[in-house]
Amino acid sequence: MTAPARTAAYHAVRAIAAGRVDLPDALSTSRQHLEDERDRSLAAGIVTGTLRWQRSLDHLIEQFSKRRIGKLDPEVVAILRLSLYQLLHLDRVPASAVVDDAVDLTRAARKPSASGFVNAVLRATLRQRHKLPLPPRPADPRDRDAALAYLGITHSHPEWLVARWLDRYGFEATERWVQFNNDTPPLTLRVNTLRSTRDAAIATLAADDVETEPTRFAPDGLVVTRGNPLRRPADGLAFVQDEASQLVPLVVAASPGERVLDLCASPGRKTIAMAADMKDTGVIVASDVREKRLTLLQDTIRAARPRSVSVVRVPTTGALPFGPRFDAVLVDAPCSGLGTIRRDPDIRWRRREQDLPVLAGDQVGLLTRAADVVKPGGRLVYATCSSEPDENDAVVAAFLASRSDFRRVRLHASATLEHVIDKEGFFRTTPPEHGLEAFFAAAMVRLST
Repeated sequence: MTAPARTAAYHAVRAIAAGRVDLPDALSTSRQHLEDERDRSLAAGIVTGTLRWQRSLDHLIEQFSKRRIGKLDPEVVAILRLSLYQLLHLDRVPASAVVDDAVDLTRAARKPSASGFVNAVLRATLRQRHKLPLPPRPADPRDRDAALAYLGITHSHPEWLVARWLDRYGFEATERWVQFNNDTPPLTLRVNTLRSTRDAAIATLAADDVETEPTRFAPDGLVVTRGNPLRRPADGLAFVQDEASQLVPLVVAASPGERVLDLCASPGRKTIAMAADMKDTGVIVASDVREKRLTLLQDTIRAARPRSVSVVRVPTTGALPFGPRFDAVLVDAPCSGLGTIRRDPDIRWRRREQDLPVLAGDQVGLLTRAADVVKPGGRLVYATCSSEPDENDAVVAAFLASRSDFRRVRLHASATLEHVIDKEGFFRTTPPEHGLEAFFAAAMVRLST
């Protein structure tokens, strides 16, 4: 009988490859079919790891099978991918069990004639697992073709993306970047300072056998080093949030008594951070467009219990239902997500280079809508979790070219943002420089008339 975790992983990998769901939805569905927490953890690890190493795995499948991926049945590709991932990256999983389950999955997928083929590919990989036919690190990093093969195939990234990083940052930094993206990310929390201090939260979590340590840059962040805080009651003490994401509200610099709009607020963690910066005074309007995202936002607000936050649904297009009354507006724009590949590995395969101009056009439009509700002298902060200048610097430049009533403010390296402000005055984090996901933010001010 095939292990339940592998069966669940197979269905998740197939659904993602077919474009029916994204990674979070696939994992949520797989959890519903697994009762044992260990099976849930194993299935999630297999799916996430398979997506992370997909291009490398596909290369090996082609090398050992002598067939192109596109010539194989999608069911067989999914089985080979998740099985090769386990053989090469999960030492605690017995190889014989992986191979046997792969053959059983092939038959269950109604591909019995491919069972011998699957068995042969996996056993050929096992024989050469210590000397896999993957592109080596180039002796001369200036050899662009060799560098792209090594960074893209061996480290499992799309060639168009590593080519961009290679051109902007050079070989050494790009190598650190792809290695970062292939590491398992730590669980990072932001303490709800409306309810507790970081030191007090460390003690509370330790009493529940959860060990943490302070984040390097974010003043209210914690990295979980042992234990599972997600098993605690949802008491609003802390929320899961990447460290780079925690730094974005500091760019807004919301002050007590201000009126602030968080335009794309869901799931609400930046909203809670700004409420804390404002000492829970003034007004924060947290908004989003879709019902599902509003539900997530409202759940966070209920757990954190701020008094200053109101949730408002806004239309997808057209003017926002507010006047020019806000001291600060945060536009944490929908983007490619290419800065969060470590945590969301499916993004590297879902995004295409041709997506970037379309996203940038939408982002300029969103900034323009938001600009109309900033009061004279007020601040407009634009942020993304994208690594690409098309969605960052270029969007800011395009917006400013169209709005003479705004000018960009060069951010200064304050105590909390000392290491994450670049020479042009943008907030920018990158894996090779900061060991953080790639986030971007820029601040603009509306000129008084």
